[in-house]
Amino acid sequence: MKTITVLKNTIQEYAWGSYTAIPELLGQTPSGNPQAELWMGAHPKAPSLVEYEGRQVALPELIERYPEEILGKTAAKKFDKQLPYLFKILAAAKPLSIQAHPGRHQAAEGFERENSLGISLSAPNRNYKDANHKPECLCAITQFWGLKGFRKIPEIISLINMIGAKELKRELDILNSTQTPNDVLMWFLYSLMTLEADRKKQIITTAVAESEKRLGERRAFRWVIDLYEDYPEDIGILAPLFLNIVCLDPGQAIFLPSGEPHAYLDGLGIELMANSDNVLRGGLTPKYIDVPELMKVLKFEAIDVSIVLPKHISDTESIYPCDAEEFLLSVVTTGKKEAVFSVQSAQILLCVEGSAKVAFANQSLSVKKGMSILVPAAVNQYKIKGSAIFYKASVPVQEN
Repeated sequence: MKTITVLKNTIQEYAWGSYTAIPELLGQTPSGNPQAELWMGAHPKAPSLVEYEGRQVALPELIERYPEEILGKTAAKKFDKQLPYLFKILAAAKPLSIQAHPGRHQAAEGFERENSLGISLSAPNRNYKDANHKPECLCAITQFWGLKGFRKIPEIISLINMIGAKELKRELDILNSTQTPNDVLMWFLYSLMTLEADRKKQIITTAVAESEKRLGERRAFRWVIDLYEDYPEDIGILAPLFLNIVCLDPGQAIFLPSGEPHAYLDGLGIELMANSDNVLRGGLTPKYIDVPELMKVLKFEAIDVSIVLPKHISDTESIYPCDAEEFLLSVVTTGKKEAVFSVQSAQILLCVEGSAKVAFANQSLSVKKGMSILVPAAVNQYKIKGSAIFYKASVPVQEN
């Protein structure tokens, strides 16, 4: 397997997806259904297909046949002959669930436990779809809104006092307690997620009414109203009061480690993560929420949000520095001058603008907006000529 090939990828049609964003990027006609994610990689739920020897072959099958040629010797050994990342386009027209992803040990233990209990992988109450952790990086293509990590406790107290001090007295007492900050955040969230139905309804009613009065004061109140429109009975509408609000401009990114609460609210982005589909949900969803399991996974730490900016490593490529051993995201911008790239591990390139020729050995491949290609490690080197922008996923390893 020493040739660059075009990938055929699966689009996931989740209810929160945009009807038009992914089709427009791919140059396709909209399906009439919400199209939320395009998956590029080898996850068993929706593996990419590669045309090889006259037939469409699932990428995991091809990797199994040629692990070192595709992954490179170092990555094949380090990641047990598996492609360690999953590359996505994510198009959020409605908010995604508040969620967190398990750490490596938690994922392995949870996957084994649910298997031993005989819970089907497709069961609605299944938490662990695989045995892997899921750190991830999201890079904005359009302006992109999200929630990321807990706010600092004094800020949470201030925001709650503005829209529901009386109704949320129990939670404010927790926030004002002398426990450690981590315990304060844990018991505060647990209290919100285990509210009795009548009290939850009253809190939501008051919070929405007060937020409407204060729309011009803080962005958080605008998001409370927006979330209420989609999830009128979900206490997760209060998340903008206790999670940091993030707005990414195109080209900016965030890194999400395991255990960090987050939610994507609106926008089109590139997402790169460890090869996993493990999600523990905490609100803004009709799907299964396992509160005890979520509490075990979450890291109850207040953070300052760090925006990840691209770092130039050449005239044509910039990387997004992230603390992940499975993946590296970069953006490649080419012009009329031919650009040369080396390959140490399996790369997937997605063209998001323009068109170009990708040349390798004695072959070349024409690539245009919306196409994605697999570059095996055995290619060693390739050249791109033409005005185009690519997002590139790779494994951050160096061959010996």
